[in-house]
Amino acid sequence: MPGLIRGVIVDTSYFRGNYPSHCSLEACTVDGYPDVGQLMSESVQWTEILPKSELQGDAENQFAIQHIDRATHLRFKIYPDGGVARLRVYGEVIPDWDRLIRRNSEVDLAAVENGGQVIACSDMFFGHRHNLIMPGRALNMSDGWETKRRRGPGHDWVIIRLGTRGMIQRLEVDTSFFKGNFPESCSIEAGHVGGSEPEDFSAMEWEPVLSRTRLQAHTRHYFEDEVINAGPVTHVRFNIFPDGGVSRLRVFGRMVV
Repeated sequence: MPGLIRGVIVDTSYFRGNYPSHCSLEACTVDGYPDVGQLMSESVQWTEILPKSELQGDAENQFAIQHIDRATHLRFKIYPDGGVARLRVYGEVIPDWDRLIRRNSEVDLAAVENGGQVIACSDMFFGHRHNLIMPGRALNMSDGWETKRRRGPGHDWVIIRLGTRGMIQRLEVDTSFFKGNFPESCSIEAGHVGGSEPEDFSAMEWEPVLSRTRLQAHTRHYFEDEVINAGPVTHVRFNIFPDGGVSRLRVFGRMVV
């Protein structure tokens, strides 16, 4: 997915005597579906985002990167040759907003491919919070967000920064694969942040979008008539009662630019 690159891991696991001594990384921005010939042509400007750097064998070599431009493609170089197990690239997703605006249609405001981020949660003992907004359907329980059983009062929650400000029109709460450990119910609230994001979201004003609603096991729940208009919003708080697992959360709406 295109975006701002914040860090990479060059993983040379299992390569002990045949790993590259050094590597470097370049980035460019070319929207659409260019082939290798187009990317290698002189018309494409590559920018070095990781200068030639030393690698260790059988290790996760981590590098911090501050690239200020949106990137769509990377060129990874190894010196002089050798083996690399995995290249992991971390950052902030930035979609082609002009294309989405021209489409003038409903989008999933929370989806990671549209720039959404799960920025906080109460717990993620069994399944990572980021799984909630990943593309496609979950593969199994481990591919969703799941919290441990509560032994006291309260409930679990996540906060999602939407990819862009928008008006929420419909919702999908998918509990697929969670058959004995799904939440009894859920609710959804939304808020608007105009400036810098607060460090403490407990002081933020939240408006109801979906009242507390019972959930079923292994089910895709769709809500449209139940959605309460909260106006243009930038953040969503998804509450589950009291705990449990949810495969995916979709927040469909229209962008407000």
